[in-house]
Amino acid sequence: MREFLCTDCDFKKIANLVYSACGIVLGEHKREMVYSRLARRIRERKLTDFKAYLEYLDNNKDQEFDAFINAITTNLTSFFREVHHFEFIKSHLVPALLKTNKDSRRVRIWSAGCSTGEEPYSLAMTLNNAFPSNWDVKILATDLDSNVLAKAQKGIYTAANVNGLDDVQLKRWFLKSKNGENYKVKDKLQESISFRRLNLLQDWPMKGPFDLILCRNVVIYFDKETKDQLFKRYANILNEHGYLFLGHSESMGKEHSQYNSLGKTMYQKGHNAR
Repeated sequence: MREFLCTDCDFKKIANLVYSACGIVLGEHKREMVYSRLARRIRERKLTDFKAYLEYLDNNKDQEFDAFINAITTNLTSFFREVHHFEFIKSHLVPALLKTNKDSRRVRIWSAGCSTGEEPYSLAMTLNNAFPSNWDVKILATDLDSNVLAKAQKGIYTAANVNGLDDVQLKRWFLKSKNGENYKVKDKLQESISFRRLNLLQDWPMKGPFDLILCRNVVIYFDKETKDQLFKRYANILNEHGYLFLGHSESMGKEHSQYNSLGKTMYQKGHNAR
C-alpha cells in the first residue's frame, strides 16, 4: 500500500499546473516519477496525501511553488555531454566567429537549461584562449530549477561528477579538496558565465543576439506547439547565422525554414529566417 493517496484527479491537477507553468507535458507514464518526487514534499510539509498537498500549494504559492517545480523538473547532465557539439565549436564555430565578429569582437552563448552547471563550464573550458584577450566572450546559463542553479553557481562537484575529465583539465580548472572528495571550479572559469533563473515560456529579459544557443534535452518535455513557439523565439534572438544545438533525442521539423540542419542535432539560422 502506498504511503500517500494520489488519485487520477490529483495527478491531472499536477500535470495541468506543470504544463501551465513551464510547458512540460506529464503523461501517464510519468506518474511514478511524479509520485516519488512530490512524496518528499508531502513528508517535509507533514501533510496527509496529494489532495492536501495541492490545497497547501494553492494557498502558499509564494512559499511552495518553486519547490514544487524544482521537484518535478529533471536534471541529468555531465561535463562535455554529447562531445561532438564541443568538437564542432572548436573546429567550426570559433573559426567562423573570428571572421564574422572581428569588428565587434563580441561573442555571446546561451546555455538554456544549464542544470547543475556542467554544460556552461564545459563551454568555458572549450572557449578558453580561443579568442584574443581583447574580445568580449560571455556565456549566459539559465535554468528553471533554482536548486540546480545554486549548485551551478557554487561550482563544487564530487569526484564522480568530474570522472570524465582528464588530469590536465582537472589541474587547470579545479581546486581539489583536502580529502579528495570534491572539486571546486576555479574563479577564472566562472568569470565569463552569468547564471540566471529563467522560465523559457515567459518573457526573456536578455536582448541578444546570441551566436550559439544550447537547448539540449529540454524540449523533449514539451508538446509540439510549445516546441514550435520556442524554436521561433530562438531564431529571433540568434545572430544572422547563429547556431542552435538540441539534445541527442530531439529534432526539429522541416517546417522550421528559419534553420538549416547540420546533422547531429545541430542547426544554423538560415537565409529564410525572419
